[in-house]
Amino acid sequence: MSFARRCQPLLDVLRDPTRMAILDLAAWDLLLRQAASAGLLSRLAVKAEALGLDGRLPGSVRPHLTAARSIAAKQRQAVRWEARRVAHALAGIDGPVLLLKGAAYAIADLPPAAGRLFSDIDILVPRAQLDQTEAALLLAGWHTQKQDAYDQRYYRQWMHELPPMTHIRRGTVLDVHHNLLPETARIPTHADPILAAAQALPDLPGLHIPAPTDLVLHSACHLFHEGEWGHGLRDLVDLDAMLRAFSTAPCFWTDLLARARTLNLGRPLYYAMDCCLRWLQTPIPQATLAGCPSPPPIWQRPMMRRLFDAGLASSHASCQGRWSGLAKQALYVRGHYLRMPWRLLLPHLLHQAGRRDREQD
Repeated sequence: MSFARRCQPLLDVLRDPTRMAILDLAAWDLLLRQAASAGLLSRLAVKAEALGLDGRLPGSVRPHLTAARSIAAKQRQAVRWEARRVAHALAGIDGPVLLLKGAAYAIADLPPAAGRLFSDIDILVPRAQLDQTEAALLLAGWHTQKQDAYDQRYYRQWMHELPPMTHIRRGTVLDVHHNLLPETARIPTHADPILAAAQALPDLPGLHIPAPTDLVLHSACHLFHEGEWGHGLRDLVDLDAMLRAFSTAPCFWTDLLARARTLNLGRPLYYAMDCCLRWLQTPIPQATLAGCPSPPPIWQRPMMRRLFDAGLASSHASCQGRWSGLAKQALYVRGHYLRMPWRLLLPHLLHQAGRRDREQD
């Protein structure tokens, strides 16, 4: 059985939320578990309320959805408040400060924000302003989490971001990026075009969000290049929501392909559109997929589909297969392989394996 088939109860309502009104208790029991494991229960809860379905759902189900909506609302309120603190801390920075991913969706009230859960705030600043940004955040109470000398060198010399910063009082986590991909990545790209096209947030002076095409490309890049699959299906649902909303603009698909070519991100965009089509039936023109720059070789596509399907499956046991662990390990290694050349990758993986062994002892 394919991974998508194993996740069918969840995929059915993601594709057509009105189906929630016809599910019996047994179907809801499985759906609630799959959705919660995928980080999508709040999204379904918000959608059910927006469609006026609450009154048609089983009484034992409604409290779960009410609680999920409350959690999402509180998290969104917290992200908005934290973004204002970031704006205040970085008010003196030369150059734009961009909110990325979930924070951008929440602050700009974009389609993926509905019911979206958050774990941290991501920002993008010009590389030239990185030291100034870090100094300002330190003064405002954000400090690098405890890490050894190797981790510090890993982030500062090779990666596209600073080590994660945590606020000493509030415990909120901030990731400060200066590029979309690591300096050592096999796909070279630059953040300058994204910074130049950023859109200002009127209510938060100094803060910006990427242009619509850049939001899509960054989300695709994060999911299909970085190899962080803990919330793979949630991130794919984000992409689906953006593509459906942004595609109403004239020339969106043409602009998206052109932008992918400019940023050298055609390969992750191809994988994103292919998975959106197969998993969520996103209305993407076949000509757009066929015209995507830098697509993978035809012989490679079936293998990559199987790997990505394993990563996208909800972590709930009902969505897992006998090869789930092996496939996710392969995706983990692939993500690191794309980040750095072999001369850096092999010592890094050995260091990480040794660290895990020490932590287990």
